[in-house]
Amino acid sequence: MQKKLMKTIVQRILQMLVVLVCISFTTFLLTFLAPGDPAAAMYEASGIVPTTEMLHETQRNMGLDKPFLTQYITWLANCLKGDFGVSFSKKAAVVKLLGQRVWPTVQLSLCSLGIMMATSIPLGILAAVCQNKFTDYLVRSLTFVGISMPGFWMGLMLIYIFALKLNWLPVISSGSGWQKMILPAATLAIAMSAKYTRQVRTAFLEELSQEYVTGARARGIKESTILWRHVLPNSVLPLITLLGLSLGSLLGGTAVVEIIFSYPGMGNLAVSAVSARDYPLIQGFVLWIALIYMAVNLLVDISYSFIDPRIRERG
Repeated sequence: MQKKLMKTIVQRILQMLVVLVCISFTTFLLTFLAPGDPAAAMYEASGIVPTTEMLHETQRNMGLDKPFLTQYITWLANCLKGDFGVSFSKKAAVVKLLGQRVWPTVQLSLCSLGIMMATSIPLGILAAVCQNKFTDYLVRSLTFVGISMPGFWMGLMLIYIFALKLNWLPVISSGSGWQKMILPAATLAIAMSAKYTRQVRTAFLEELSQEYVTGARARGIKESTILWRHVLPNSVLPLITLLGLSLGSLLGGTAVVEIIFSYPGMGNLAVSAVSARDYPLIQGFVLWIALIYMAVNLLVDISYSFIDPRIRERG
């Protein structure tokens, strides 16, 4: 079993490397074909009006006068060394800029996921247990409202209520302290909680209709024991898949919410890079997104073999 698992992991890592190379090539090609001159964009971000001689000299120094494949191979070789170039607009190494935004993004992601799980799992189980009763209809109505509300509108409402009217939390989330994460994390968690509550309810209802649940009830096993020791473990696999996708999305940055709250995360950095036509920063961000999604997906697949004995027996 362990040998098969290790073989699978090695194969997946090799596949990830191939996919990363393909993504890097596509990203570099799109930035190469994008209108505008990177050298001119760099001067524009600095507020300098360059002469023709300055542009030509900068293009030579940046290697922009070389063929496309030569530029890509040089850039890829530098990436393998950990050098993703220098940001045009920030005048700093791309690796350093991404590194500065990773931890705030991780904090926000874990906080919003924690709020979501603490809300959606109990509500989903409650709705499933009380199927077609008042509680079920109430929970489903709340989830419908939560899914329907746009994230930017929810963020603005939370700012208006808790920051402006009640003055409990700061409007801007770029400072220090745990208070800065509450409003953006709650904004992200509300929409996710509405979606996951429905998923938990559906998964529980499907398991509650299985024959082993009927047999357990016939043997007089307590309902709470059936729910927590039997139904919950069997319902967790599809939820883990969705959780992995949500985690990958959050770690890539949620641009709208981060901009509203001025949160110093990856999404905010990506939007500023696109606005400034900061090609090295855009390329580094895209590779980060691809790596995160593939790594999270790999971890989710590995977790299946530990959670579900049937998958472990099949190898």
